[in-house]
Amino acid sequence: MNVNTSSYPTLRVGVVDDDAHHRRVLSDYLERFGHERRLELQVSTFENGQALLNGFRPVYDILLLDIRMKSTDGLALARAVRRTDPDVVIIFITVAQQYAINGYEVAALGYLVKPFPYASLAHELGRALEVLERRDSAGVVLKDGQGLRRVPVRDIVYLESSGHRLQVHLTDGAITLPGSLKQMEPQLAPHGFFRSNSCYIVNLRHVVAVREQDSVMSTGQVLRISRPRKKEFMRALTEHVSGTLT
Repeated sequence: MNVNTSSYPTLRVGVVDDDAHHRRVLSDYLERFGHERRLELQVSTFENGQALLNGFRPVYDILLLDIRMKSTDGLALARAVRRTDPDVVIIFITVAQQYAINGYEVAALGYLVKPFPYASLAHELGRALEVLERRDSAGVVLKDGQGLRRVPVRDIVYLESSGHRLQVHLTDGAITLPGSLKQMEPQLAPHGFFRSNSCYIVNLRHVVAVREQDSVMSTGQVLRISRPRKKEFMRALTEHVSGTLT
């Protein structure tokens, strides 16, 4: 399958491996893959699972996780990641196939057995791109002061109503445009968005925690959930996470 990578000009990849040599090999492989696919890869490497989890936010497209590390159980690490990020593609790295047998528990895409050649990693990354493209190809067309602009729904964190204008908060900025939440709600609802109160429509994939009457977003904002909408909000969030992991 030829994957159109135009919607992924930048791919965010996290690598967790306690072997410094293997981290360098993976980094070289990833640089080669990015060059071959004409992708800009933002690669972050971690020497153990805790280093990844410290301040973790769901900003990665793909995680390469070593299963057997001296201080970290890779499966436990994946479970912790899934509590915050149900969407990230996980590929396990292991020294023996049997160690990856429970990968289905965390919806892992696949696994690689050390030592593996570049072609094996490239194959798994190609499969990951196919998953990402199918899942995230949806977009919405917004009209701001500069004209029409197509924005991938995965990049929208939440929408905020301000008078007769909307602030569309993205992972890397914001767009201001005329309109109302009422107008945008039908367009966004099929893509996992929920109107949490009279001022906000939130992208459920960017909700990393719910604290009493607030939703905590992946970019750090804390947004109020109205009391009458709280029960329905929690139901929608549960269904979103369950559907993502199916």
